Amino acid sequence: MGLEIGIGWLTFFMFGSLVILLLMGLPLAFVTGGLGVVALFVFGDIHMVNMLPSRVFPFMTDYLFGASIFVGFYIVNGGQEFVTASLLGTGLGPYGILLIMMILLIILGMFLDWVGILLLAVPIFAPIMRSLPWDGLLGLPGVAPDDVNLWFGVVYMVNMQMSFLSPPFGYALFYLKSVAPPEITIGLIFKSAIPFLILQAVGLALVILFPEIILWLPRLVYG
Repeated sequence: MGLEIGIGWLTFFMFGSLVILLLMGLPLAFVTGGLGVVALFVFGDIHMVNMLPSRVFPFMTDYLFGASIFVGFYIVNGGQEFVTASLLGTGLGPYGILLIMMILLIILGMFLDWVGILLLAVPIFAPIMRSLPWDGLLGLPGVAPDDVNLWFGVVYMVNMQMSFLSPPFGYALFYLKSVAPPEITIGLIFKSAIPFLILQAVGLALVILFPEIILWLPRLVYG
């Protein structure tokens, strides 16, 4: 009981300190993450702590290293120019190109986790986003060049929320199946996820059409 209470307070402390310290601009994100790891060593289950360095860290290191090498070779061998020329060659405007990117990210999200997509696709898509003018749709306000990175980053994360619920490899769907009663089939869970996917698609459209949904709070906090 005491351990459960300690873990509960630890979770509250980690999330609270992460938000407050980052908003204050005191540490970088990885510094706050390091504080969380230290807290895990202090309060966490010793068996879990022993497992983390020996299994998770080598796996994540290989994962990040392999993806970085792949993207590096792809860019060096002209992959960046090929993708850029292909997208610009469609004859579509900036928002048409963004729509293609979103569709590609949704398809990738059906088979890869969001970290893999982040390492593989974002280094290729981000320079294209920065090179295009974002003057707004339907007479709505656009995005200033200095805000494109932040705007696209949040648009990407909203898109990735759909990957957690998109068959055939939606992680959240299998998590739900693991705790659902036996009579609840995976097919039923897939069907039940469709309304939530539609809602997330609506949310994705809103943050694209109304970029101030994303930008107003950082502008308020950081000026």
